[in-house]
Amino acid sequence: MSTPILTFFNNKGGVGKTSLVYHVAWMLARQDVRVVAVDLDPQANLTAAFLDEDEMVELWERRDAGAPTTIFGAIEPLTKVGDLRAAELIQPIPELALVPGDLALSSFEDQLSGEWPNALGSGALYRPFRVLTAFWQVAQLAAEEHRADLVIADVGPNLGAINRSALIASDAVIVPLAADLFSLQGLQNLGPTLRGWRADWKTRLSNWSNPDLALPNGLMNPVGYIVQQHSARLDRPVQAYDRWTRRIPTVYRESVFNEITGRAPDHPVDDSECLATLKHYRSLVPLAQEARKPIFELTSADGALGSHITSVHNAHKDFAALAKTICQRLSITAPSPVS
Repeated sequence: MSTPILTFFNNKGGVGKTSLVYHVAWMLARQDVRVVAVDLDPQANLTAAFLDEDEMVELWERRDAGAPTTIFGAIEPLTKVGDLRAAELIQPIPELALVPGDLALSSFEDQLSGEWPNALGSGALYRPFRVLTAFWQVAQLAAEEHRADLVIADVGPNLGAINRSALIASDAVIVPLAADLFSLQGLQNLGPTLRGWRADWKTRLSNWSNPDLALPNGLMNPVGYIVQQHSARLDRPVQAYDRWTRRIPTVYRESVFNEITGRAPDHPVDDSECLATLKHYRSLVPLAQEARKPIFELTSADGALGSHITSVHNAHKDFAALAKTICQRLSITAPSPVS
């Protein structure tokens, strides 16, 4: 049985998506859920949150020498005449593993675009499907090695072929949002795109009646959305953001579920589809980046003094509640046994 894959996705950048993936992965691990984080953004920002520059350079140099140290290193043989390989995992703590990202991943876009129509052909289908599901295959190999309960994927803010294959691999999707016009516009684009990709993948699956390899179902089930704001909690938003905040429940239902409804809640805090409303904890970010740890684990030794300590405690409370909610939505009830 495959390990579920949860992807955080919005085609609008600047909504705090990568930071969410990083902190949710850490918090789930601290709650004894075994997690694999997969960096599928060619910008590799999630990897940069885990590793310093020297560590990233070392990974990429070993990838150039042929080692599968990154997601691209694992799938690179598919760009030639070989087959994908299991990726080497980075484990910052025993419960959490990372499949590192890679700037070279962007070169895989053409391969994915080329094989998409080939999956509807009448000839040999193994290679088209092997390429299109490469991310899922690598994620499952990583999950098996790590004995993971969940895989969490970070993707870039676009609707290209890399993200299409990332979403094909996804059982569930969380949409990070900001309380602004551009984030809502991104949400309006995202919903129809997910529905289209889901339907297109179902068509391709039906074209290969007896597949020679395991394939993802491409469910892309919407788990809910998370709203972030830089300065104030959204249970008492400042007036400048309130206009856009109150539109989120309706726009989410219209775009993601294709519902035309006038009965959506008036605010995200009253919306069952809203998983959390979070601050960005902007003042803690530089300290966390320097310490290479999540903001909710900062200590006085990391420079978290005075009011920062209160913010650290609040962040821990917020992310612990969010992780619990995600586990409930995904029916993750207990960690996997480790021998």
